[in-house]
This record gives sequence, C-alpha cells and structure tokens, in this order.
Amino acid sequence: MVRGIRGAITATADDPHAILTATKRLLREMVERNDVEVEAITSVLFTLTPDLHAAFPAMGARELGWTAVPMLHACELDVPDAMPRVIRVLMHVNTERAQPEIEHVYLEDAAALRPDLHKS
Repeated sequence: MVRGIRGAITATADDPHAILTATKRLLREMVERNDVEVEAITSVLFTLTPDLHAAFPAMGARELGWTAVPMLHACELDVPDAMPRVIRVLMHVNTERAQPEIEHVYLEDAAALRPDLHKS
C-alpha cells in the first residue's frame, strides 16, 4: 500500500549548505521514524518557500544515496506573513503501516506549522 509521509523544516539561510543540510536532516528523520527503506520510496515532492532558491533539495537526497527515487520540486505560494525559509516534503512510500501509524515530521521552526503532528 502506498502512504504519504509529510515533513517540513526551516533552513537557516538561503545558501546551498543550509538547504542541503536541512533537507538531509529532515529526510533521515522521516525514514527513521517510519522504518522506511529507500527501496520503498516511490516518489518525493519538495516545495520551498519563495525565499529559498540557492539549491535543489533533491541534491541532498542524492547525497544520501537516493539516486533511483523520482523527485520533483515546486515553489510554495508567496503568502503574506508566511513562515520564511521552509522546505516541505511529501514522500510516497510502500508500507504496511496503517494511515494513523504514519509519523509526520516537523523540525526546527516548522514544528509550529503543525503542532498537532509535531513530536520531539
């Protein structure tokens, strides 16, 4: 069965190192908390707030060895007063877990986006 795992993290700055570091941290946490093997990932959609454009998050995933995973990027809407420097992820995975067993991951300042889903 395919399930979606959501995640978000804030980057410390709009530079490649900050974007890739944040992305790798988030992806590692998402797969660890949900016991996901890379081979079970069917696709990943990344979105970034309009203030982040120094690097593609998929580069961070490739640095983790995710070279066969289809990935796509998109820019978030430029909503007034939205949280800045946010990288969001929607990861599709093959899993036996039921939907309520999926743990969505919100890190750094992005934890405030979904306090109902945030776990330390």
